[in-house]
Amino acid sequence: MAIVKITQVKSTIDRTEVQKRTVRALGFTKMHQTLEKEATPQIMGMIRQVSHLLKIENI
Repeated sequence: MAIVKITQVKSTIDRTEVQKRTVRALGFTKMHQTLEKEATPQIMGMIRQVSHLLKIENI
């Protein structure tokens, strides 16, 4: 599987509870944190839901 590098660039303040929980489930705990995740269909679906809060790079 491919690896995706994701960085949280916008805050979850004033976002819906579902979006807050999705960002938290991806593993983010603070702003400008960068994570590398395997590009499974489940992870890509979560990223797609909150893509406006993230910066996504393919590795």
